[in-house]
Amino acid sequence: MQRKTKVALAAATTASALGALLLVPGQLALSADHIDPPARTDPAVDSTPDIPADIADIYAFHDATNLYLIYTFGGPSATTLPAFYDRDVLNFIDISTSPPATSADVQIRFKFGPGTGPGEWGIQVDNVPGVNGSIVGPVEQILSKDGVRVYAGLRDDPFFFDSQGLRESRAMGTIRFDKNRNFFGAKNITVVALEIPRSRFGNNGNAALDISVRSARFGGQI
Repeated sequence: MQRKTKVALAAATTASALGALLLVPGQLALSADHIDPPARTDPAVDSTPDIPADIADIYAFHDATNLYLIYTFGGPSATTLPAFYDRDVLNFIDISTSPPATSADVQIRFKFGPGTGPGEWGIQVDNVPGVNGSIVGPVEQILSKDGVRVYAGLRDDPFFFDSQGLRESRAMGTIRFDKNRNFFGAKNITVVALEIPRSRFGNNGNAALDISVRSARFGGQI
């Protein structure tokens, strides 16, 4: 199942991607939100797109012990471009552990800031269940604290889609998708990945979770 929605947050929120995950084997849902809303993030519509605040995907999966969340943004981008770390963008991962699905029972937040040397950046992650205080450290490294691991950096875009097939299907009125064509195959994306013990989300690690992500810019384009 794929779903996406938009929310307004202090007139500066871009968009949000929403999915659902049941912490039992075989249950998984993913969502995509590339270049949305177009008026803020699509270069074809806005000559100064807000790429660092543009949500791409939220991936959620688990094993017997941990919940894994991968938030991607700032793409798809050419392999010649660096990662997008903007200190004026605040990112949210909202997790609902009980009805309604829109309740943010757990609200993980992360943001970036300059490091101690030229070209250096760091990440700060707050409100992670079971973590005392913030998780803070450099990007492009695995950070560990209180049983949680975090990684932020530039990676290959894992999303797979035949955009040419979509255009041809619309134009010709017949399905033209080709499983061997992947528009995102030669693109990069900025990612933040979290590994969190699933027991921290209630019901002995078997809670049904609704997960959404959103980004907000301080002093943005609006």
